[in-house]
Amino acid sequence: MKVLLIKDVKTLGNAGEIKEVKDGYGQNFLIGKGLAKLATPDVVENWRAEQARVAQELKDDLTRLEAEKITLEATKIRIEKPLAPVGIKGSVGNADISKAIAEQLNIELDKKLINLKKALKSTGLHEVDAKLGHGIHAALKVEVVGV
Repeated sequence: MKVLLIKDVKTLGNAGEIKEVKDGYGQNFLIGKGLAKLATPDVVENWRAEQARVAQELKDDLTRLEAEKITLEATKIRIEKPLAPVGIKGSVGNADISKAIAEQLNIELDKKLINLKKALKSTGLHEVDAKLGHGIHAALKVEVVGV
């Protein structure tokens, strides 16, 4: 029996490979556990189409993230906070930066992806790292202005 492996099987092979296995092993273990499908021409064609679609989505996602990185690094994000006798009242955190990016650049960036070592408590220009995904990082320039 020929099976198309959906997931990596340690003793047999990697996902996407077509293997010849004994009927009982293929039917009862591989197909039964969801590790493989019977390798009919339709199943193989659908698998290849799905892999091509996933690869295209990844390529599109990487292109979008690179464009966002260029936009984020080229502009200053301006955040206004009330002044205190020393510095600003309160601080600027991940949520503030994420909200400012959404308002000023129309880019949705989750606050968990913004790496602040500690909250910004002074006016001026600060450099902040943001993880965009797929190993792409952007160096944000955040300008805190007192009002």
